[in-house]
Amino acid sequence: MGPYLGGIAIQTYLDEWVLNKAKESKRREAQGSEARPARLVRLRPAGFPLRDMHRSYPINVNDEKLFEIYAKEQWIGATVANGDYLFDQRIIPDFAFQVVKVLPAGPVMITENTVISFMKAELERLGRVDAGIGFGEIVGHEHVKRKCKVVIRYLQDPKAFGEWAPRNILFFGPPGTGKTMAAKALANETRSALFLVRATELIGEYVGDGSKKIHELFRAAQDSAPAVIFIDELDAVGLDRSYQAVRGDVAEVVNALLAELEGIHENRGVVTIAATNNPGMLDGALRSRFEEEIEFKLPTERERLQILEGYARRFPMKVGVDLREYVKRTEGFSGRDLKEKLLKPALHKALLEDAPEVSQAHLETALKAIPGRPRPPREMFS
Repeated sequence: MGPYLGGIAIQTYLDEWVLNKAKESKRREAQGSEARPARLVRLRPAGFPLRDMHRSYPINVNDEKLFEIYAKEQWIGATVANGDYLFDQRIIPDFAFQVVKVLPAGPVMITENTVISFMKAELERLGRVDAGIGFGEIVGHEHVKRKCKVVIRYLQDPKAFGEWAPRNILFFGPPGTGKTMAAKALANETRSALFLVRATELIGEYVGDGSKKIHELFRAAQDSAPAVIFIDELDAVGLDRSYQAVRGDVAEVVNALLAELEGIHENRGVVTIAATNNPGMLDGALRSRFEEEIEFKLPTERERLQILEGYARRFPMKVGVDLREYVKRTEGFSGRDLKEKLLKPALHKALLEDAPEVSQAHLETALKAIPGRPRPPREMFS
């Protein structure tokens, strides 16, 4: 064991010791042979905390047993506790792994019998979420639900489809029409993992970062299959090359997406869904990778009434208005518009006034305050 100068001893790839005085008294008591042998040490990739504190560098470990052998060769005999860092000495010098759990609790020593586990950080970083909604709660979009039946059957039994699996689907339509909600419902109906990301989150800070993020996303989904990858706002990076001045240099991201959507890996049990408001502006090669395009339309009068009444039932107070009066007056509104621009402001105003219920005056005030009220689209899509 290296020299101990009164702080937490952290081994670097140069076999030097970096001092951290935060746990000085505890570590001094458990120094050396006094530390109990560790039954478990759980690590997560922490990147380069001595160089780039603002960045994360998650890595993918395919063989955890091999990683455990590799880790023990470097760190056997080291005394660690929750929050400590262990630095790689061989493959990626200075790359750090943070200790997130040790058993037994407190400072422990890594021995030959210690189980070293690796926490995959990419699931957390890429936004794995639990979907809590089903298709039964989505108003309208019957054609969407019908087309999604094939995807549901595939996710429930991926082996049965073989080469006929539905891999890539494009959702398109005006903002707020339920594209994200449908992806959550699809994952929930099939008990699949859902990876929900915005396309702009796939752009890296440095060359190579973007493609790495995309490949990590698809590998993480494969590890969690059955899984749904939902990429929102695809047009933010996937614009046609004729819009180069607008889209910037995102060729790396587009090429990586093309490769994954093309199926460079089997990705059995994984369905990729992308959403856009402007499918006609997408890169032709990228759009061609989606074998199915499903349109989301603005709600009809009947559907707007269902949406209004459905949200009103979940209000924390009574609504003393016949909501049918607002169906025609909200033509061109999406479901999100009805909730966020009409109902929510009306409810907040009623609460601020300590009113016994949401009245017509509250709704009228909210409706008049909407800037640039939505209008029915004529030709939004090509």
